[in-house]
Amino acid sequence: MNPRREVLVLGIGNLLWADEGFGVRCAELLAATVQLPPTVTVMDGGTQGLYLLPYVQAAKRLIVFDAVDYGLPPGTMKIVDGDEVPRFMGAKKMSLHQSGFQEVLAAAALTAQLPESLMLIGVQPEELDDYGGSLRPVVKARVADAVNIAVKRLLAWGIPVVPRNGAAAINDSALALDAYEAGRPPAELACRYGDARFMAGA
Repeated sequence: MNPRREVLVLGIGNLLWADEGFGVRCAELLAATVQLPPTVTVMDGGTQGLYLLPYVQAAKRLIVFDAVDYGLPPGTMKIVDGDEVPRFMGAKKMSLHQSGFQEVLAAAALTAQLPESLMLIGVQPEELDDYGGSLRPVVKARVADAVNIAVKRLLAWGIPVVPRNGAAAINDSALALDAYEAGRPPAELACRYGDARFMAGA
């Protein structure tokens, strides 16, 4: 068995559904702006659910970025630590990836391989029902704040964090925020809420 890595920083969510992409955008910005040691992995977890289990099991400490329905005003950021993280990942599920990740944490706990430290950095979304949409301004404005919180926690854990002197990416350049937003066709040319031919009541 491989030795446990020091830290896993995981952005989860779906870039294709507006504010659902918050977690992934946070992970991208962290990877692009700071240099971290090899003992830290920054990953786009997307909506992979249980496929993330071995990565979580291999981490001593876990930071998760995600859009979470806290029932608060859009753009509100809330930090959850420790045993409270699984509960918040399962409350008011907005999408299947959240129930999937709650199962990941439960499975890691059952195998006695849950990370020793858990931190959820979540933001209240404004809009999810917009296929191909990007982050709404109120949510996009919190990405840098979320990354700063993660950096402070890494430093508190004794992880060296220094500004990055060159570009780094965890995803294909076509998915980068600027390219993604620039490539989106206008609403009159692309259906953003599902094909009306297959929608209920159409």
